[in-house]
Amino acid sequence: MRISGKQLWLSSRDYIMITLGTLIYAFGYCAFILPEKVVIGGVTGIGSIVYFITGNPFSIGLTQYALNLILLAFAYKLVGKEFVLRTIFGASMISGFITLLPLFFTEPLVPDQPFMNVIIGSLLGGIGLGMVFVHNGSTGGTDIVAAMVSRHTNVTVGRTMLYVDFCIISSSYFLFHQFDRVVYGFVVLLLVSYMVDMMINTNRQAVQFTIFSHEWERIATAINNYAKRGCTVLTGMGWYTKKDVKILMVVCRKIESVTIFRIIKSIDPQAFITQANVSGVYGQGFDQIKLKMNEHIKDEIAENDHLVEHDIEPPYEPPRSATE
Repeated sequence: MRISGKQLWLSSRDYIMITLGTLIYAFGYCAFILPEKVVIGGVTGIGSIVYFITGNPFSIGLTQYALNLILLAFAYKLVGKEFVLRTIFGASMISGFITLLPLFFTEPLVPDQPFMNVIIGSLLGGIGLGMVFVHNGSTGGTDIVAAMVSRHTNVTVGRTMLYVDFCIISSSYFLFHQFDRVVYGFVVLLLVSYMVDMMINTNRQAVQFTIFSHEWERIATAINNYAKRGCTVLTGMGWYTKKDVKILMVVCRKIESVTIFRIIKSIDPQAFITQANVSGVYGQGFDQIKLKMNEHIKDEIAENDHLVEHDIEPPYEPPRSATE
């Protein structure tokens, strides 16, 4: 099987960005959070607990790496070969950085400001993890546990990760007997999750334009040719003038919105435009829906299609009362 130059570049770029993301995460953790003796969630949190007990700075990375390998061995059949390879790479990078960086940061970079250090470290950690996830990487940890639990129970991945991280962070109270350290740990958990979502969703944000203009044909053609985006022409009626009007609907990436505005302004400066944020756009030219189809629903849809093809009415089922 031959690999094209473009595929090789994309794969190499992913691994470069995964390495950079793990470095940013490790720097934020080792330079700001760890010197404040704050236990965070995930296998990194378990490694930090071992470190605080033993006093060995190498125990964080080694514990983290060992736990990831054990979890991947159990989850190999569940998550697949490609995910395992990328996770081993990401886990190796992050464990290596977290093993070495504590040697250079024995004190927090912002002296006597624990909350500020927690905030800065959390933001850097979230940015780093977001870069890893955007480029199809993984650092392993509690998301492997969550994937295994969700496969055999009705508990969602997010809820499982929350439960595991809650237990890890709460256990730090028995080490230091300081409630503020536990609070800082939960602050890290929330901020890292928020920044990861921001990094992932920013890459997918889209906007929807609704354009009213007498020059709708020229605008639609220009958007097709220069912005490389499709237009949908709708027919409406202005109630004040009682005249038919043509309405253009355009969906594009948020970073392309300036190009759309420039095209419209250059053709019809008097055009009436509305712009709305779209939380998700799926289909040709945008993201692909990545969901595993429920086999029961899939069979039911196929059965209904068969009934329609043969003009067979499905059996009538009387509506059930709320008490049944």
